[in-house]
This record gives sequence, C-alpha cells and structure tokens, in this order.
Amino acid sequence: MQRRLLLLATALTWAATAANTAALAEPASAIDVAGVRYPATVSVGGSTLSLNGAGIRYRFVVRVYTAGLYLAAKANTTEAVLAAAGPKRLHVVMLRDIDGNDLGKLFTRGMQDNSPREEFAKSIPGTLRMAEVFAAKKRLAQGETFGFDWLPGQGTALMLNGKPFGEPIKEPEFFNALMRIWLGPSPADANLKDALLGLPPKLQQPQQ
Repeated sequence: MQRRLLLLATALTWAATAANTAALAEPASAIDVAGVRYPATVSVGGSTLSLNGAGIRYRFVVRVYTAGLYLAAKANTTEAVLAAAGPKRLHVVMLRDIDGNDLGKLFTRGMQDNSPREEFAKSIPGTLRMAEVFAAKKRLAQGETFGFDWLPGQGTALMLNGKPFGEPIKEPEFFNALMRIWLGPSPADANLKDALLGLPPKLQQPQQ
C-alpha cells in the first residue's frame, strides 16, 4: 500500500512539474501550481524579476506548500542562483496548516545539512532571528504566505503574508544558506529543487 502511495505521489509530482516547465517556456505568462498563481514577473527592490521556476513540496503524498523562485536572469543550477546579481525572491504559499516552531526547526536543519560549516556559522545570527519569527507566528495556516527577499546592500528581508517582518538580515551567508534548503545537495524535496531551477522532472521518489 505504501509503495502504491509513493508511486501515486511520484506521478502527481511529475505531472505538476511537467506542466510548470512547459508554462515557463512562455516568459510573459503566469503559471498555476496547485491552485496558487505565480505571476511571470514581480518587482523586488526596484528591479523586475522573472519567475525561474515553481513547484510543490510533498511529504509522502501530502502537499505541504508551493514555492516559486524569482531572479533577474534565468538560472538552472544552484551555483548560478547563488551567484546571480541583483535582488532575488523565494515565495512560499502554504497548502496546509503547520506549526511555526516546527517549520523553523526544519529550516534550520535544512540550512545546517546543506551549507559549508563556516558559512552556516556566519548565518547563525540570522537563523536565530528567523526562528524568532516563526515562533512568534506560532502557526502558518493554509493560504498564508512567507518568503525571503535578497536586497543587495540591505540583506535578507523575511516576508510574512506579503509584509516584511523586522529589519533585513545583513549577512549574505544567511540568504545562501536559506536557498540551499531547497537547492542544496540534500534538498527538502528533490522534485521541488528541479522545479525551482526550471528543469524537467526526473520521476524521483517523493521525500519523507
């Protein structure tokens, strides 16, 4: 039974990612991910960014959230995303309710598992700030949004429901460590990683 569920989730992820990849061939068009609309372009820090890719975070067959990555220029590798100049945005929309503390802990673990030790050490002040944000929020409900904007010269702005939460976190290592949660060697969801990079699906097994 569990194997059937895993195969079903794989098929669903493949279909959603394939649709997103096809949609991204039209840069002027927005795309729909699990009922969430991601516009083709957004304005961040006075710059117009284009949708690089978007997809769904699955846990077994459960859809947890959608995520979309916006950049000034197309990038299909983790290295290219991290090295990209100008503002950047990762936007997340919840598909189910989740405890804020739990989400903060998962993100911290993801940053630690995917970042070089020295880089993670430099990102610890920002990581603690992020943990405070999710602890204060306590619970993210279905339909609520959060995200991270990289603003050159300012740092990482933590966004909750479209509004900045506190002052930007200045260390660039913090934003890079955040991106590696989704784009690192041990990403939160390998299918979502490919989707954010605008790559075709690989029919990987859903993440636990």
